[in-house]
Formats: sequence, structure tokens, C-alpha cells
Amino acid sequence: MIAVAPTPGSSPVAMLMKRADLVFTAGLFLTVLLLLVPVPTLLLDTLLALNLGLSLLVLLAIVYVKDPPEFSSFPTLLLALTLFRLALNISTTRQVLVQGYGGEVIEAFGHFVIRGNYIVGAVVFLILVVINFVVITKGAGRIAEVSARFTLDALPGKQMAIDAELNAGIIDEATATARRLKVQKEADFYGAMDGASKFVRGDAIAGIIITLVNVIGGFAIGVMQMGLSLGESLQKFTLLSIGDGLVSQIPALVLSVGAGLLVTRASDNANLGTQLAGQLLRYPRAMKISGGIMVAFGLMPGMPALPFFILGGLAGFLGKLLEDQETKTGHPLGAEAALAAKGPTPMAAKPGAGAKPGAPGATAEAKPGSAEDVRKLIDVDIFAIEIGYGLLNLADAKSGGELLARVTGVRKTLAREKGIVIPPISVRDNLELEPNDYRFLLRGKPVARGQLTPGRWLAMNVSGSKVRLKGTATREPVFQLDATWIDESEKRNAEVNGFTVVDPASVLITHLSETLKLNAHHLLGRQEVQAIVDHIKLTQPALVSELLPDLVTLGIIQRVFQNLLRENVAITNQPLILEGIADFASLSKNPDDLSELVRRRLGLYFVPEFECRPGVVRGVTLDPRLEQWLASKIHRSPTEVGLVLDPATGRHMLEQITRFTSEMIAQGQPALIVVSAEIRLPLKRFFESSFPRVTVLSYQELPSATEIENAGIISAPVHVARAELPLKAAA
Repeated sequence: MIAVAPTPGSSPVAMLMKRADLVFTAGLFLTVLLLLVPVPTLLLDTLLALNLGLSLLVLLAIVYVKDPPEFSSFPTLLLALTLFRLALNISTTRQVLVQGYGGEVIEAFGHFVIRGNYIVGAVVFLILVVINFVVITKGAGRIAEVSARFTLDALPGKQMAIDAELNAGIIDEATATARRLKVQKEADFYGAMDGASKFVRGDAIAGIIITLVNVIGGFAIGVMQMGLSLGESLQKFTLLSIGDGLVSQIPALVLSVGAGLLVTRASDNANLGTQLAGQLLRYPRAMKISGGIMVAFGLMPGMPALPFFILGGLAGFLGKLLEDQETKTGHPLGAEAALAAKGPTPMAAKPGAGAKPGAPGATAEAKPGSAEDVRKLIDVDIFAIEIGYGLLNLADAKSGGELLARVTGVRKTLAREKGIVIPPISVRDNLELEPNDYRFLLRGKPVARGQLTPGRWLAMNVSGSKVRLKGTATREPVFQLDATWIDESEKRNAEVNGFTVVDPASVLITHLSETLKLNAHHLLGRQEVQAIVDHIKLTQPALVSELLPDLVTLGIIQRVFQNLLRENVAITNQPLILEGIADFASLSKNPDDLSELVRRRLGLYFVPEFECRPGVVRGVTLDPRLEQWLASKIHRSPTEVGLVLDPATGRHMLEQITRFTSEMIAQGQPALIVVSAEIRLPLKRFFESSFPRVTVLSYQELPSATEIENAGIISAPVHVARAELPLKAAA
């Protein structure tokens, strides 16, 4: 056998920790052997003492745990100790019934603890079981169940809050990962504790059954096999059985108390003793009043005055000391407790503050004037939200603000609905803004702004109600609806009269969502497109290898995606879009032409969004003579396509489009124009600045089973109609 010499400086404890897995495995194996193999009396006494010692060790460890999930192995340890205790029960039962003797530990519990009186022992044993089973185990189990339910319900919200802080730049990626692991660990711990509490409950039931079996079996063996009288057999085996039950139930009670303490602990970054002392002794007046009440009890007739006077005097004296300490330091427990109660200083709250250079958690700050410091001046956020100081509570999670979490929710919604991953959105305050103003910045340029009234509700008149609400009149920032900022007392009245009532955060989030949709094509850069292509390549490598780099470039794919997003067409079917580009790339490399051809394939998926009822699209159409005339006015360049219209024709079409689309919007229908494929894109580009929310579809994009319900026809101007007459006559 080769001896392995310990490394220099390694202690026996360190070596034991390295082999802890072997020790635990060996312990479980020996526990199973206890169920089958008879154990000598001396070894049995040792194991019973070990059982009691391990239970006390677990209880004391729980007292010093600062955060319950730190003891994440407790549910597993509880199961192992329960199995060990039940195995000892079986071994002691075998020993008592076979030899009529269970060892010195059981003998001591049977004679010393209960004074040799088996009736007293039975009563004490039943009381312990009732306390364990009915009081401690049931309460701890209920708390564990509720904690597990609430922890699991709160898990998505906590993860969203972490993502929001990460997106806002409040924490870095490493901190976010650590917090996610902590949240997941907490959820796993309380979920496991919910199940572990059932072990303790089952162990208490098993203890009662085993003790009853021992009494009945021992009584029968004493009478029928050992020749004892009824009284002697009852005395002997009842004492041994109850002693055995007490030996097992006391460690079980200790573990149950430990489980109850663990699930009732609140995370306070302190051990249980410090936490209790800091909270019980926090109020000197309560201590002095309790002392006075104790003295009053001592004055009652028949009460022993001495113990009540002593306890009351001690409580009053301690209350006076705490009060004096609070006068000197501002806290009854001293200056250190006063500093801890104030929380960390602003410098300590900064990431890496106070850490030594090179230490974990330290952050390297750029020196003033260095290249890194100058580079920060030219870095621009892709998208940012700036808020006035009056709206800071919306972004403060500690004050109940949900803005950061809801910004993350908007990003997830757009990824799911539009197929674009919005870059992280920075949320910051700007003292140059009015207190209640906010604005959205796209690469440093303001693209939208609005104003909120914190503490009030925005009531929007979407139903055309004639009721006038008490409040401040305004306009909803997204759709420019008539609205009123109202108090909580007016909210019920507004809802009853058909107003849509939302809180300030919802107004901002709705505005943000619509702004991101309108500017989604500006947010999709080359790097984001490369990420899309790389993701598709994992599942469809043949498609990507055919497309790039032989047929098109990454820039052309980007332009096609941007053209689709620019007209609010989702790019969730990304493989289908790339297949369309690959099929039509041989016909044209122009992104506009490719976009139009790809739209025809996607029509089956996005046209149903504009249906007024299943299979029917209601939209405005153009006079055929006007369409023919517009086709002759299309101007194409290598990079752009558009219409060249005279002012009279443009004004005529603008007035008619305004009239028809306003009627459609008033009826709650999408503003839609249906034209031929040849003029669809030029028409959309020409009127896009005037009608950004009007959708223009081509007949070729409509699924074959879709019907068109005419909402109006844009007629040809007089000069266009006259220009067409000679052509028809010549024909």
C-alpha cells in the first residue's frame, strides 16, 4: 500500500474537506447497513450520541447563518439525518426486543430522565411528540410552503428587475449574473424546504408508531419468551421503549426547531442572535414599560414578589442604559449600530469603491485626459430615455417604480412580435429638462418627448364621451387623443363614462413602444444583422452559405430588413426572408426591389393583421387612370425610388387620402391603401412624411383567398383624366 504524504501546510481538516464526498457516501452506506446488521451495544451508544450531537450542531449552525439560502444543503442534510435516526430506531428496537437491553444511553433516558416511571415517561413522550408534530413541524411546514410559493411567484419579477438594472447600466454583467444565481438559489432553497418539511412530519408519525410497536412487541416477548410476569414485562419493556423513543424524539425535536428557525429567518446580513438583539433592544421605552408591568404583577395578591421584582428591576435598568446610549450615539446599541442603520455612504455604494487595486470587485477608473476618458466623450447610446427630476421615482425600484422593469418588457415584446432585438436602453436623468418632462434619444438626437403628472392618472376619451372630468386637460402623446390628468377620486367616474385610464408609467411605456416601432429600422445595424445570420446558420447552414458572400452582401440583407421594419412588417420569419433574397438576387441586387419581392412571400403572414374581418381587407383604392399615370411618374436611381408629381396632383391626392383614412380611423379600422405592385413603394415613400401610420399594400401581396372591400376610390385629377382621353381615343 502506497502512503500519500500530505502537502506542506495542509491540515487534517483540509484533507477531510477534500474527501467530504467519500465521508458522506460512507455515512449513507453505513446507515443502510444499520437497517440490516445487528450493532454492538457500545457502538449503538456511540451512534445515539452522534445523532444527538449532529442535531445540536445543525441547530447552532442555523443560529449563525446570515441568509437562509446560505444553508442550501439543509433539506438534503435533514433527509440524511432523518434516515439515520430511523435506522437507529430499528437497531435499538432489535436490541431491546432480542436482548431486553438497549444500551446505557437508552437505560439512562428510561431511568434518569423519567425517574423509572413508565407512566410519566409515556406522558413526557406524548407531549414531546405533540409539540414536535402539531406545533413546530406543522407551523414550519406551512411557512415553508408559503415561502416557496411566494418566492417562485416573485422569481420572474426579480429577474426582470435585474435585467432592467443591467440595461440601464446600473450594474455590470458580472453583478447581474451573481444576482441571478442568488435569486435562483433562493427559489431552489425554499422549494426544497417545502418538501423537506414533510420529512420531519413523517418522522414524528414514525416515532409514535415505532414506540407503540416496541411496547406491544416487548410486552409479548417478555411474557411469552422470557417468562416474565405481566407487571415485570410491562415495566421493563415500556421503560426501554419510551427511553428509546425519547432518544430519537429529542434530536428530531431539535431538527424541527432548526427547520422552523431557518424558514422563519429574514435575510438581514446578520446571525440570528445579533438580529434578535438589534430588534428587541431597539426600543428602550418598551423595555422600561415591560419592567413596570413585571413589578405590577409582583404586587398582585398571592404572587411571589421576589422573582417579579428582580426581573422588573433588571428590565427597567436595561431600558435606562439603552436610553442613555441612544442619547449619546443616536442608537441604543451604540455608534456602530447607528452607522449601520444609516446604510452605506454614497461612495461605498459605487461599484468597486473602497476596493484595493487588483482586488475582486475593483473597477479601473480612467485617468482624466487619458485615451479611455476621451473615448467616453464620443460614445453615444443607440437609444436612451431622459427624464426630469420630478419623474425619478418612476425609475427607483426602492420607491416602487417599475420603469426599468417595464422597459425590459418592451424590449422582449418587440423581439417576440417584430423579430428585432432592441439594444440596451439607457435611462438617465437630465436637469435641463422640466421636472415632469421626458424625451427619447436615438443616437443622441431627440425623436420624441412628452410630459407626465406624477401621482395622477391620464384619462383618455376614446369613446367620444361628452362628460367633462375634473383635472388638467392635455393630449395623449402617442395618438394625440384628448385626455385629462385626474386625481384618484375622479378615476371611478372616468371609467364609468368610457374613458381609458392609465398611470404615468404606462403612458411613457406606450410612447416608448410606439417610438421604437417607428424607428426600428434605425436600430438595426450591420452587427445586429450579422448576429441574425449567425443564429440562422446554426440550423440552416446551407441557406446562409448559398446567400453569403456569392449572391448578396451583408449590407443588402440589412437594407431589406430595414425596408420591412420601416413599414412595420415583422421580420420574425427570418429564414423565409433570406430564402426570398436568395431566390430573387439573380434578378436584382437593388434592396428596394428585393424588399418588394420578399413582401409578396410574407403577405400570408402580415396581411391578416389588417383584415376587418376574417378573409376581408377594407382599404382605399386608386382610379385605374390615376394608377397608370402615376406609373409613368416613377423615378428610379441606383439607391432610391420615388414619385415626381406636380403640386396640383399631390395636393389633390393628399386631400382625398386625408378624408378617406380619417373616416377609417374614426370607425376603428386601420388606415389602408391597396394599389398595384408597380407603384406601391413609390407611393408609400412620397406620402410617408404626411401619413406615417397609413399602410400601403399591393394586390400581389394579398393571399389568394383574401377579398378587398372598397372604402373609397381616389379619383384622378381633371388634368390627368383629360390627358388619358386622347390615349383611349387613339386606342
